[in-house]
Amino acid sequence: MLGITQGVTEFAPVSSSGHLIIVPWLFDWPILTDPSLNKTFDVALHLGTLVGALVYFRHDVVRYAAAWFRSITARRIGTTDERLAWALVVGTIPAVIVGATLESLIEDELGQPWLIAVMLVVFGAVLYVVDRIASSRRHLDDLGVRDGVVLGVAQALALQPGVSRSGVTMTAARVLTFDRETAARFSFLLSLPVIAGAVLYKGLGLAADGIPAGMGGPFLAGIAASAVSGFLVIAFLLRYLRVHDFALFLWIRVAVAALIFVVIATGARPATI
Repeated sequence: MLGITQGVTEFAPVSSSGHLIIVPWLFDWPILTDPSLNKTFDVALHLGTLVGALVYFRHDVVRYAAAWFRSITARRIGTTDERLAWALVVGTIPAVIVGATLESLIEDELGQPWLIAVMLVVFGAVLYVVDRIASSRRHLDDLGVRDGVVLGVAQALALQPGVSRSGVTMTAARVLTFDRETAARFSFLLSLPVIAGAVLYKGLGLAADGIPAGMGGPFLAGIAASAVSGFLVIAFLLRYLRVHDFALFLWIRVAVAALIFVVIATGARPATI
């Protein structure tokens, strides 16, 4: 269940970090209050979505990696692929800096259910409104290095659970007048180095402890579920956003936020963890 949650929400603009807190919070699963297991399993789930995304974008990854190395060798940016490759590189930097600087604050203070609910509504509304008023005159081939910087800064905001990394980068891309499919595609590509870096960084820190005894099966199930669901959601979204707006995702976010507030109001679950 958590694997599917991660795979679906990592790329849909509804906040994976928020949902990975809310789902076990709703069901009162002990993983949420076991920091060691929670962090280890979080790494496993992100590894799964990374695998799914790399399989889907395998040709793009090879293409842009080759273009980046060509650009370094030639000491210039001469083609569209090289420009896009550098946009992805510089767009990754802000999230790395913010994540490394504020990791403790994010993990300890910003993952409260009530705050996640607020962020779901606020940033869902922002995405919808921006999308409705923005034009779609720019496409993937028009995306440059400066756009990559702007989208990278936007991506760094998503370290707050409930904001949604894909959602906020798509919002920023729409502000820059990129069409919806371009906004989604670049957002997904931009996620790859960030997810890979997080998996490597956290994975190395947890490598000494290894997988908890008896958890091999659940870990494999979570990785497989997040990989498959992530792959399918990417394929779906790139097709869906060619002809639809973001209204569906606004209503999903509002519905989840409403559920959180109802659960808190009835006393079924506490507002904080």
